[in-house]
Amino acid sequence: MCGIFGIVGSSEAARSAFLALQAIQHRGQDSCGIATIDRERFPFVRRLGLVAQAFAPEHLNQLPGRIAVGHVRYPTIGRGVLADAQPLFFRQPGVHLAHNGNLINYNELVGHLAEHSVHLLTHCDAEPLLCELALALQERPRGHTLDDACAALARTWERADGAYSIVAALILDGKDTLVVARDRCGVRPAVWGGRSDGAYVVASETTALDALGVEARGDVGPGEALFLREGEPPVSRVIRRDRPAPCIFEQIYFARPDSRIEGRTVYATRLALGRALAREWRQLGRRADVVIPIPDTSRPAAMALAEELGLPYREGFIKNRYSGRTFIMGDQAQREDELRLKLNPIRSEFEGRRVLLVDDSIVRGTTLARTIQLVRSQGATEVHLGIYSPPVLHPCYYGIDMSTTEELAARAFVLEPSGPLSEEHQREMERNFARRLELDSLTYLSVAGLDRTWGGPRCAACFDGRYPIPVSAERRREIEADRRLGHERRQATFRFVG
Repeated sequence: MCGIFGIVGSSEAARSAFLALQAIQHRGQDSCGIATIDRERFPFVRRLGLVAQAFAPEHLNQLPGRIAVGHVRYPTIGRGVLADAQPLFFRQPGVHLAHNGNLINYNELVGHLAEHSVHLLTHCDAEPLLCELALALQERPRGHTLDDACAALARTWERADGAYSIVAALILDGKDTLVVARDRCGVRPAVWGGRSDGAYVVASETTALDALGVEARGDVGPGEALFLREGEPPVSRVIRRDRPAPCIFEQIYFARPDSRIEGRTVYATRLALGRALAREWRQLGRRADVVIPIPDTSRPAAMALAEELGLPYREGFIKNRYSGRTFIMGDQAQREDELRLKLNPIRSEFEGRRVLLVDDSIVRGTTLARTIQLVRSQGATEVHLGIYSPPVLHPCYYGIDMSTTEELAARAFVLEPSGPLSEEHQREMERNFARRLELDSLTYLSVAGLDRTWGGPRCAACFDGRYPIPVSAERRREIEADRRLGHERRQATFRFVG
C-alpha cells in the first residue's frame, strides 16, 4: 500500500508535494520521493523514512518546476530499500511515474521487457508499468501528443494486469502534463481537485488536497485517465473499464477518517459500520458495561456502536503519538516492539468492568493478543471484542499487505473457506478464535452486514474470496512467494539495523 500525489501549475510544486505527502504519510512509512520537470530536465529526490525527516530544504531546492509527482511507500512486493523508492524515471521519452497498488502479472511483464532488451533496476512493480508505458510511447514519433499517451496507456493497461492507480508527469504537445489513471475496476483510489489560479492536484486521498487548500472535485473513475495542464480544462479518457470494485479495506482501516473517497467520508462509513456491528451484537444477546476502542482507526465505529447500544464510551488506552502504524511495520518482531510503546492502558476504565473492545480487523492477530493481555491485567471482569469488518480469510493480491495465506489468523478456525461464511460457521469460528485469544466473546460484522452498510459495488476479496480482477493459481503462488521473500529480507534488514 502506498500514497501518490501530483500537482501542475504551481510555482512551488516541490514544496506542495512535501506538504501533501505528510498528509498521506499513513499510507507508507518506508520511503518517499518527489520528482519535477523543469525546462525538459527531470530532477528527482528519493529518500528512506518519513517525509518530514527525510527531506531537508536543500532537497526541495534541487527540484524546480511547476509540475511535481510524489510518493510514500510501504512495499508489498520487493524490498524496503532506497532503490525501490518512487517516483521512478524513464529517460525516453522522459516520464516520472508513481503508483499505488499491485501488479499481479509482474513476472510476465519482466519477461516481456527482457525480450525488448529492457532490464529492470529495482524490485518494485511500478518499474515494469513505467517501462511498458515508455516503450509504447517510443513507438510513436518524437513530440508526443495527448492522443499518443492515450494509445500508450491503452497498450500498457492491456499488458499490466492488477489493481493500481498511477500519477505521471511528462511533456505532451510541448506542455507539462500531469496524468492520473486508475485500474479498470477502480480498486485503488485516486482523487483530484483544482484551484482558481489554474493549478490541479491529484492524490490517493482528499487529505492531501486539504493540506494545500485545494477544492476536491471528485474521484478518477475506474479505467479513466485524466490529463491535467495548467490553466486548461481537464481532459478525460476512458482507457479500459470493467465493473467498479473500490477496495472496502480503504474505508475500514487504511484511509484517514477525514478523507472523502468514492463520494463519501471515511468517517461516516466507519460510523455506519459501528452501528451495523452493534445491531448484530445485540441480536446475540451479549452484555457489556463499557465500550473502549483500540486506537486510532476504530474510534468512530466504537462511538457509534456505544450510542446504538446505549453504553458509555471511554478512552481506555493512551496512544504514543510518535508511534507508527503496526499493521505496516516491516516484520512481526518490529510490530511487537512498537506495540509496547504504542498503547498504555488506563486501569480505572477497565477494572471491575465487562469491557467491549472495538477494532477494525484482525489480520495476523499477534499484536492483538498482547492488547488483550494488557486489558486482562487491568482487572477487567470480562473482555469482549467487536470487529467492524468480516473475518479476513483470503490474501489481498491488489496492494494491501494481508499477505500470505498462512499469516491470516482467522483461517486457522475455518475449513477451506471459498466464499462468505454462513452465520452458523462464522459464529463457530468466533467461539474457537475467542478461546485462542482468551476472550469472553469475539464478534465480527458479517459480510451481509458490510454490504447493507456500504450499499454499492466493492472489492471485499479479503473477506469473501471474490476477486474482481481474476488471479490465477499460478499468479497467486508467485505473489505469495515474492511476499515471503520480501518479508525475510525486511526482517534481515531490521535485525542488522537494530
